Amino acid sequence: MKRCQPPAPLKPGDLLRVIAPSGTLREMSAFQQGVDVWRDRGYRVELTPGFDDQYGYLAGTDANRRTQLEIALKDPECKGILCARGGYGGARLLEDWTFPLTEPKWLIGFSDITSLLWSFSHQGISGVHAPLLTTIATEPDWSKERLFDWVEGRPLRSLTGSGCGGGQATGLLLPANLTVATHLLNTPLQPDLSDIILAFEDVSEAPYRIDRMLTQWRSTGAFQNVCAIALGRFSQCNPPSNIPSFTIHEVLCDRLGDLGIPIVSDLPFGHDGENAALPVGVPVWLDGDRGILSFEPFH
Repeated sequence: MKRCQPPAPLKPGDLLRVIAPSGTLREMSAFQQGVDVWRDRGYRVELTPGFDDQYGYLAGTDANRRTQLEIALKDPECKGILCARGGYGGARLLEDWTFPLTEPKWLIGFSDITSLLWSFSHQGISGVHAPLLTTIATEPDWSKERLFDWVEGRPLRSLTGSGCGGGQATGLLLPANLTVATHLLNTPLQPDLSDIILAFEDVSEAPYRIDRMLTQWRSTGAFQNVCAIALGRFSQCNPPSNIPSFTIHEVLCDRLGDLGIPIVSDLPFGHDGENAALPVGVPVWLDGDRGILSFEPFH
């Protein structure tokens, strides 16, 4: 993976476009509160036509959602793209799609937006794995300020989790939802995984399913040249009741603990809680003994 460059810093007054590239929008109150968060910061937020469409579980047909993305990318006044929600469908609109030649723009989202963040990384553009419009209003103040700090050109503070050992490593950060990332392995959307530090989170996946996905990463050799792994929140990933199972913690330790690389768990990002902004493709340092993920300023 090549180092990605964050777009030019945002400033209040800039135009940001809203798109819904994945699942259909259901959380209208939370969505409007999220729009207000950005508007209260001083940004002009424009809703791209079609953002509230529905096509089954998708926010419109593939063509509709792809058009939303292209409108935002090709709008010379637009400086950033705010994703409405996750769900499913982002990878569908990237099939047989050519990224337009445009000035780099911010892309902000997480969960299913992993596919778009990885697609942007192929263009050398650093998106931000960060709260969606349907989730940002419930973020603690420090998390909102962290996101604003980064996109407005200020450095990020380190994050602290639980050290799982393995020493220290430096590499380019590649955040992702584990389920989405697993389904991008060995496709054109997968970045080069050499010399990167993976950052994984997930939601609503039973421990055996997390086991199955991590086993696929192992079996394909995808971990072979990875420098380190940062783990966020694996929410609603408890074992089914009354069925023998490992815990999610036991699965993560079992499938990752013998890789011989630094690992930090319990970092404050993911679903159902504080979701610290993580830039894509920028140099970071991870201390697996002390549980620290540090970021290099880009200004």
